[in-house]
Amino acid sequence: MNKRLCCILVASMAANVAVLAQAPAAAPANPISASEKGFYSVVSGEVIAAAQKMPEEDYSFKPTPDVRSFGQLVGHVADAQYGFCSTASGDPNPMKASIEKTKTSKADLVAALKDAVAYCNKAYAGMTDAQGAQMVNMMGFTLAKLSVLSVNTAHTDEHYGNMVTYLRLKGIVPPSSEKQQSPGQ
Repeated sequence: MNKRLCCILVASMAANVAVLAQAPAAAPANPISASEKGFYSVVSGEVIAAAQKMPEEDYSFKPTPDVRSFGQLVGHVADAQYGFCSTASGDPNPMKASIEKTKTSKADLVAALKDAVAYCNKAYAGMTDAQGAQMVNMMGFTLAKLSVLSVNTAHTDEHYGNMVTYLRLKGIVPPSSEKQQSPGQ
């Protein structure tokens, strides 16, 4: 190997080591609440996409008689968004009537779900780590506000899993799986 090529190789290796040795990116001002907001953003986006993918005629579909219909599931998720996020923000729940019990059309349910997610997005966006440490009562438990938002994210994700099953039973690829498929599949 000639001397010049050797010097280039050593310089290249030194540059790679220097890049790898750099400190990780600085954490945001509110790393815990920012992390929760990010995860909620992904999960809520998948729920909305699932609600949009299911055809109108399948909103009344129930895999078994003793479970919610797909439309009722969408309404339930929307109702829960208002409940959890109003508790975390300390505001009265703005939704007075149950979406699950009052709305049946796909258009109305998707719109209600989008509105509920927008409401929650404000709660997540306004939350700081310090505010998230404040305690509130929810369903007989005393929890930190950030824990309430975490429960909301988990609840939304839980029901996204239900929605995936309903979609699959109807032969529809769920949004989260759709993104993983290569163009040839």
